[in-house]
Amino acid sequence: MTSSFDLKCGTTTFGRDERRVDSRTIYVGHRPCPATDAFIPPKFCDNRIVSSKYTVWNFLPKNLFEQFRRIANFYFLIIFLVQVIVDTPTSPVTSGLPLFFVITVTAIKQGYEDWLRHKADNEVNKYLVTVLEDGRRARKESEKIKVGDVVEVVEDETFPCDLILLQSSREDETCFVTTASLDGESNHKTHYTVPDTEKGLESLSATVECEQPQPDLYKFVGRMHIYKNDQEPAVRSLGPENLLLKGATLKNTQKIYGVAVYSGMETKMALNYQGKSQKRSVVEKSINAFLLVYLCILVSKALVCTTLKYVWQSQPGQEEPWYNQKTQKEKDANLYLNMFTDFLSFMVLFNFIIPVSMYVTVEMQKFLGSFFISWDKDFFDPEIQEGALVNTSDLNEELGQVEYVFTDKTGTLTQNSMEFIECCIDGFQYKNRDSSTELDGFCVTDGPVSMLQQKAGREELFLRALCLCHTVQVKESTGQEDGVGDQVDGVLGLDGEMVHPAELRGFIASSPDEVALVKGAMKYGFTFLGMESKNMRVMNRDKDVETYELLHVLNFDPVRRRMSVIVRSKCGDIMLFCKGADSSIFPRVRQEEVDRIRMHVERNATEGYRTLCVAYKLLSSEEYAQADAGLREARLALDDREAKLMAVYNQVETGMSLIGATAVEDRLQEEAAETMEALQRAGMKVWVLTGDKMETAKSTCYACRLFQRGTELLELTVRTLEDGGRRREERLHEVLLDYHKRSVSAFSFSPRSWTSAKQDYGFIIDGATLSLLFNSSPDSSHYKSLFLQICQNCTTVLCCRMAPLQKAQIVNMVKNSKGSPITLSIGDGANDVSMILEAHIGIGIKGKEGRQAVRNSDYAIPKLKHLKKLLLGHGHLYYVRIAHLVQYFFYKNLCFILPQFLYQFFCGSSQQPLYDAAYLTMYNICFTSMPILAYSLLEQHICMEVLMTKNAMLRWSPFLYWTLLGVYQGLLFFFGVRFLFSNPALQDNGQVFGNWSYGTIVFTVLVFTVTLKLAMDTRHWTWINHFVIWGSLAFYMFFSFFWGGIIWPFLRQQRLYFVFANMLRSVSAWLVIILLVLLSLLPEILLLVLRKPRWPHSRQVRYTHI
Repeated sequence: MTSSFDLKCGTTTFGRDERRVDSRTIYVGHRPCPATDAFIPPKFCDNRIVSSKYTVWNFLPKNLFEQFRRIANFYFLIIFLVQVIVDTPTSPVTSGLPLFFVITVTAIKQGYEDWLRHKADNEVNKYLVTVLEDGRRARKESEKIKVGDVVEVVEDETFPCDLILLQSSREDETCFVTTASLDGESNHKTHYTVPDTEKGLESLSATVECEQPQPDLYKFVGRMHIYKNDQEPAVRSLGPENLLLKGATLKNTQKIYGVAVYSGMETKMALNYQGKSQKRSVVEKSINAFLLVYLCILVSKALVCTTLKYVWQSQPGQEEPWYNQKTQKEKDANLYLNMFTDFLSFMVLFNFIIPVSMYVTVEMQKFLGSFFISWDKDFFDPEIQEGALVNTSDLNEELGQVEYVFTDKTGTLTQNSMEFIECCIDGFQYKNRDSSTELDGFCVTDGPVSMLQQKAGREELFLRALCLCHTVQVKESTGQEDGVGDQVDGVLGLDGEMVHPAELRGFIASSPDEVALVKGAMKYGFTFLGMESKNMRVMNRDKDVETYELLHVLNFDPVRRRMSVIVRSKCGDIMLFCKGADSSIFPRVRQEEVDRIRMHVERNATEGYRTLCVAYKLLSSEEYAQADAGLREARLALDDREAKLMAVYNQVETGMSLIGATAVEDRLQEEAAETMEALQRAGMKVWVLTGDKMETAKSTCYACRLFQRGTELLELTVRTLEDGGRRREERLHEVLLDYHKRSVSAFSFSPRSWTSAKQDYGFIIDGATLSLLFNSSPDSSHYKSLFLQICQNCTTVLCCRMAPLQKAQIVNMVKNSKGSPITLSIGDGANDVSMILEAHIGIGIKGKEGRQAVRNSDYAIPKLKHLKKLLLGHGHLYYVRIAHLVQYFFYKNLCFILPQFLYQFFCGSSQQPLYDAAYLTMYNICFTSMPILAYSLLEQHICMEVLMTKNAMLRWSPFLYWTLLGVYQGLLFFFGVRFLFSNPALQDNGQVFGNWSYGTIVFTVLVFTVTLKLAMDTRHWTWINHFVIWGSLAFYMFFSFFWGGIIWPFLRQQRLYFVFANMLRSVSAWLVIILLVLLSLLPEILLLVLRKPRWPHSRQVRYTHI
């Protein structure tokens, strides 16, 4: 043993080789063990947590590199460099300044977000903790903890690293922990000290041998060797029950001491932290597609103008006119190089057709727009005193395009608030009644009352099983409280049903089911009083206290779907009590007992109740000795501990006697049915993904109106596949083909609100069948294709008995199907995190199963009912706003650059700019940016109350309309002003306008037209809209007067000096500006007049409600 330790210890001294071995050895308190000849302290990573992305030194290069990976930013950088290197018609400032603005704003935003991460890291790393050093308590920063340190943690403190529990202040050598920050479960978990450790930790000489760091929160394998006075070292097994995880919080325990085994980035919390993959909005993809179209337009314009320039210059006398003689250097230059340079110059001249400022406007619109969700008072829940939370603002508009909604059942569609309804004992149903005439509150509903007396022994055995087979802890009343609450999943609820003063106690439970069952037993006279030194105390109907020694707990796990306890009564009887799912218990008991209970279980499940079966077994001394030895041996194993424990569990949990079953109700969430119905009316398909049994989940779907009474259910479960008596794979293919023929061939989905004589189908599948579908066999892709087609033609799909990974697989399959539909996942527990991360949009509910789902979601809401307004209200408006913003940007830039392109036909393709450099620079930044930003934040084209439609705005047809409108208005601007200039004398003194006056008139018409176009599109006016729209026009007028009215010393040439003021002196110029603006907006005015509104205006709806 010692030699193997030395070998492993020696290996771990080399930091990079540490992961090559299967285990690590830790010296408790850094004290060498007596058996160790030479003590070399192993090297492990420090306890610093790093979640930040940048440092002070790498922020600038790393951030710039990431920003210029975006195609648009890189494109504008190239344009800027071309302007610097090549003699282009416009100044480098015209493209450099907007690019600098965009890069700077984005860098500030990302830098601020990373600064917040640094701040959070420092709060954790600099937190002061207490460490035992040579018997003395010393305070040090958390980041300075080393593996092997003995750490002290007091109540309500968070564990600074992963610790093995050595000592607890509680008499029973246990402590209570909540792990909400790790797995989302806010319930109190019980952890145990390592047996036989000395009270004085300063003299403890021990080593811990455990596995290398791995991310599974529920698995830990190790053993501790305790050395005492030259004796053989005592070996004690270590498991998850001894491990306190970093990020968990100590509860209901004054203080504990533990030895650090994993630190820093090797803790299970750090290994589970994976930065969420960046979810990209579909709008970004649309922008990139539109950008390519406009890039093609830009290149074609540059090619046309370059070609025309050389065609024009090829004419006699045009290549070298008398007023523009070529230098010798220009004569010697290569023709093709000149052509390429001219092509680049035209690209620069027309590059404003691609709007660089659109990206920063979109970013600002998303960021500022997300506050409207947080500020919405309808999302505020008075129960938890919280509102909606936005974790990412990049997906606001996706909320309005959702096609598939994947929802969890427990805690999402239902409240996860359990109430004991009834039980069934040996085939007889018992319901609790308030009437005091019934014996002990019992009422037999399907058997004679006299049977109650005859079967009292079985009833008491059943109630004892409920009081003993659990992991509930009792929290005694302090006497100062008005009442004591039950602590379940972090939610405190007062219990007003207990009548005896001695029973005023709160329960600390691992799940709401367990509290409901213990409280159900209390209603029938059996009260669990808590544990004292491994003894469980129960008060029976006669108010006598019974004591049972807890020998072993066979923990619940999702594979077995059951848990057991082995206890010893005062008279020496050893009993095993087991509770679990019917599918897990029925094969392990006698068949005649199953037949009596099965009917009740299936009926309760059909009614929507959660059912558990209860069984027991009397163990002989030999059976217990064999089980005890097997459990102890399995718990000491370092390799395959779980498999060995499972084998022992399965061996012990056989030949049991079935006593009865329980029914617990989980109520529907508030307005769950109305919400699901509204989503389906809006064209969304709802899939329910749950780990619950099929009957319960099916009943919930009916209650939520996902399944209607006329819905034909297509069931694909293990039960269906076993009906034919053939191999499951053969039967699977046959059933899939049959369902495909019935649903796909004879049905096309239509929303419920449409009148349709076609049959509605619902599809039900379980986890085991899904495993067959997703296996790696050659036929699996064919099966998946059939399965997907069936599901897409069903109104609702229910997937029950699902593992978390299977939920993610389902979401991934739909997300990557034909058409790439937008998917949304909503859940409240840690088991929903995988599907929340997989979907396009993840929504967490601030429910009773902790906050893991909330932390990993994109949006979080307090209740399911808020999903309706989030999608159909906010989502619709965000999508309408962003679609308008993107298309308006392309439109106004096309209007801006088209006259510049047309101007080249009248200036010999000489690259002469139509607009002044100041106008080129400020058009997108100042003159036209604020009105569209305000519109994209505040517009409500339809009142929130009537938003119940699906969106399809950011498509090619609206984009084509905006493009054609831009072409029409650009042509009108240019040729309308040219028609004005056909009269040479436009001023009273007979002077003619020059080319800069021409460009200024075009630009004035342009600014007024695009701004007034936006004003016409605005349906919801606020003072902000008025301020930015009319303010932008006023600012343009003021700037033009100011820019042209002063001689600026830093300008080498001032093209617009007094041009604007002179222009406005001409009545003809005023007339043309007004006429052209009206003619440009005429198509829009006609559309507004002739088009019948589809929805009432928000003001009309308001009056209607009044």
